[in-house]
Amino acid sequence: MRNRLISALFGLAVGTAAWTGGATAQQAVELTLWSHWSAEVPKRSFVEAAIAEFEANNPSIEIKATWYEKNALYAALKTALRAGQAPDIFYAEPDQVEYMDNGFLLDLSSLNWDAVEPWAKEAWTYQGKPYGLPLEAWTVELYYNKQMLADMGVGLPDDLQFSPDAFADLVKKTKAKGITPLSLGVGDRPYPGAHLAHEALLKKLGVADYSNLLAGKLSWTDTRVVDTLTWLTGLSEAGMLPPTFSTLKLTEAHIYFHTKPGALMFLNGSWYTSRAFNTPDKGGQPAGFPLGIMKFPAVPGAVCNECRSIAVGGSYVANADTTHPEAAIRFFNSFLKPEVGNRWLENVKVQTGIKSDPSKITDAQAADYFSMIAKTNAGAKYHFGIPIQVMSGKPKEVFTQVINNALPAGNISVEDAVKQLSEAY
Repeated sequence: MRNRLISALFGLAVGTAAWTGGATAQQAVELTLWSHWSAEVPKRSFVEAAIAEFEANNPSIEIKATWYEKNALYAALKTALRAGQAPDIFYAEPDQVEYMDNGFLLDLSSLNWDAVEPWAKEAWTYQGKPYGLPLEAWTVELYYNKQMLADMGVGLPDDLQFSPDAFADLVKKTKAKGITPLSLGVGDRPYPGAHLAHEALLKKLGVADYSNLLAGKLSWTDTRVVDTLTWLTGLSEAGMLPPTFSTLKLTEAHIYFHTKPGALMFLNGSWYTSRAFNTPDKGGQPAGFPLGIMKFPAVPGAVCNECRSIAVGGSYVANADTTHPEAAIRFFNSFLKPEVGNRWLENVKVQTGIKSDPSKITDAQAADYFSMIAKTNAGAKYHFGIPIQVMSGKPKEVFTQVINNALPAGNISVEDAVKQLSEAY
């Protein structure tokens, strides 16, 4: 099932649930919705269109949406939830288990889950119950500037994956030309820097041992872990990352890659499109930008260089205290149709947890993008969830501080990093 899903590029489907209660024409219902994506035009436009369509089909229900950037949204929700003043529906991601732990979310067992990929439902299942509508799904992709790579006289291997030595040489060659090899920054996010380590460790260890590592069943002092982190540290010391890595924000990292000053590569979730495919005046890549996608490089001594991560990202949940649970469920079910999943793929150009059919995409840019994604994912073996989505407590906190930031920034040694992580468990 999982392999069929991946090769189909993770559709999201919805079915329409029966309307069994709630508002009548004489009793109008207002649902409040707080969402991330204020600056991500394709995603916001998609949701706004879905709201408009839902309201047209359900004239007794009005949805009042408020748009935020992520950090501002999380801060507002933290206060509102504790005060009992949270919206009916809001944006969330599966790693936010504190919402479930504190009973803040409505049980969504009655959704049309047949229209959702099983792995996407699993990502939002907590103690046997599902709590989120998994709208966005993504893989970690290594983007590159095709023209820049060609100008350096370097050809991409036929299998799209550089060997460890070839990748190290590429980093050194790029740096020698005064170009940053890889745009990446952790100024406002707890995960971009960790993409380097978790993709490398997954390849080195394979899915089973990697899962054991995150769960504390395999020590971070394991020689294979130390060797992999040492290899990555060597790349960082060779100048792979921007000098502003620790302060560079996500939006700035995008622009750093495709516009100014320009970097050869950019490691990011496949939702790259939600920012980069905007118009240039809104932070998007320049018209005609020669975008390519390669595989994450092979890792020395890896047992699974075809392994990679897949994750559920932006989702919607309902407030457990909403006075209109039936209306919220009906709104969520309005997303669960194959045509809605396809509309997300075509317009947002990001994978989704709704069952859909990428072969029906007609937009040329979207079709080309998903064709590249399909090639980098061909033959892949997957681990579901990035570390901060499956870790919790002290290990998650230390992982974020050390692997996301301090180690790639060169502020801590590998020896100290693995010591701190081992002690965190």
